[in-house]
Amino acid sequence: MKTTVNRFAIAALAVAAVFSLGCEKQINYFKARDQLNKGVRAFAASDYALAAERFEEALKLDPELHDAKTYGAYAYMMQYIPGGTSPENTAMADKAIDGFNEVLANKPDDKLATTLLASLYFNMKDFEKAEEWHRKRIAILEKEAASNPDGKIDPVAAESYYTIGVIKWTDSYTPRLEARAEMGMKPDDPGPLKDEEVRKELAAEIIPKIDEGITALNKALEINPDYADAMAYLNLLNRERADFADTQEEYEQYQAKADEWVQKTLATKKRLAEAGTVDQFAEGQ
Repeated sequence: MKTTVNRFAIAALAVAAVFSLGCEKQINYFKARDQLNKGVRAFAASDYALAAERFEEALKLDPELHDAKTYGAYAYMMQYIPGGTSPENTAMADKAIDGFNEVLANKPDDKLATTLLASLYFNMKDFEKAEEWHRKRIAILEKEAASNPDGKIDPVAAESYYTIGVIKWTDSYTPRLEARAEMGMKPDDPGPLKDEEVRKELAAEIIPKIDEGITALNKALEINPDYADAMAYLNLLNRERADFADTQEEYEQYQAKADEWVQKTLATKKRLAEAGTVDQFAEGQ
């Protein structure tokens, strides 16, 4: 009789333990989502430090809560100050990068995490990484487009192509100006670079970057023909290219192309202003 009672007691304890575990898991589920909602409200109020704390609490309660991982990293990113070199500022960027990478490890095609990581690296002036992640973003959008009935890519892809164009201009601008200074040429002096040997040596490195930038900006305009900022950088990249021309005639041809893009930029901005619209990506650049 005693043995039978013990068996019943043990069975009852086992059932109670399972029930308790189920209840605890359910309670944590709702607590985690409560913390998530509080984090979202703090984020919307621009209290990013509090938001990060709330998202961390949500993850402690439910480590698989995907949105908490993504927005937790986003909250750290928003606390990063571009150009700041303090250890605290660097730590914010590192936490954001670690968070986004954790999200992408489980969901490689996560658009938001990919987009934010590309933006963060650009703000950190790590242009190599920024380009890498913008190209990954484009690949995700192209994959989506392939499954769309109309086959059209999401217009936000234009922003990534534009950013790649800006990066390529940045990569070419500084070394070209340094070369001009070494030759005793002022930034506004007519080109091309007058030292032929230096010009050809630098051209081998820089021209491919300029060409990649022009290609990227043209892709941006294929997606969004009214992208005035992309037109403006086509002007700048053609002026970069002009300095590496082998003849005066070639130099003037690139300058003429640049002038055409200036006029197109101004005409587009004027037309959009008169229509009461703006370049859809202008505010984000």
